[in-house]
Amino acid sequence: MAALTRPREGRVIAGVCAGLARRFGVSATTMRVVFLLSCLLPGPQFVLYLALWVLMPDERTQRSAW
Repeated sequence: MAALTRPREGRVIAGVCAGLARRFGVSATTMRVVFLLSCLLPGPQFVLYLALWVLMPDERTQRSAW
């Protein structure tokens, strides 16, 4: 399973949905639709998105020293 990071490519706003989709093995589009539909329900979805934007690290390109 991939680490929970925000990818550099495939972002729409901050990369939170793309990072969650990669982590759980679903498409980014599916994750975005699920998030948008969840916003129709009462709850802290938008606040959670903002918190993940701040807390999830950016994906770093690791370069080999070789």
